[in-house]
Amino acid sequence: MELLDIGDVSERSGTSPSALRYYEKRGLIEAISRKGLRRQYEPSILPRLALIRLCQAAGFTLEETAEMLPDEPRFTLDRDKITARADDIDAQIEDLEKLSKLLRHIAKCTAPSHAECPNFQAVLNSLPHKKVPR
Repeated sequence: MELLDIGDVSERSGTSPSALRYYEKRGLIEAISRKGLRRQYEPSILPRLALIRLCQAAGFTLEETAEMLPDEPRFTLDRDKITARADDIDAQIEDLEKLSKLLRHIAKCTAPSHAECPNFQAVLNSLPHKKVPR
């Protein structure tokens, strides 16, 4: 079996060597051996890293990601957690669309002042009362 050293894994996955070492420290990945000071990984690490990136993009913490990561090549992710995260993202999209609508109205509003614009006031009142992620 051909092993990949940390530089190869970094180049192929787009994950920095420091992130790979951090993931290993957190138990998300495992080096099989070392060649000198360079960590060696099985090629199966690449899809695992892609899954870690997917979880990060979806907003899962590393702890949540570690709980969902499989130990074997065939696996099933926690469908309830994935569905809940998708629902959260849908809610964020809805909130961001409202914010975008308000900003576009502010930019194009022809009222003498925004305080006098009923459309502005209606959109402003429809915004959620929670923080919108940046």
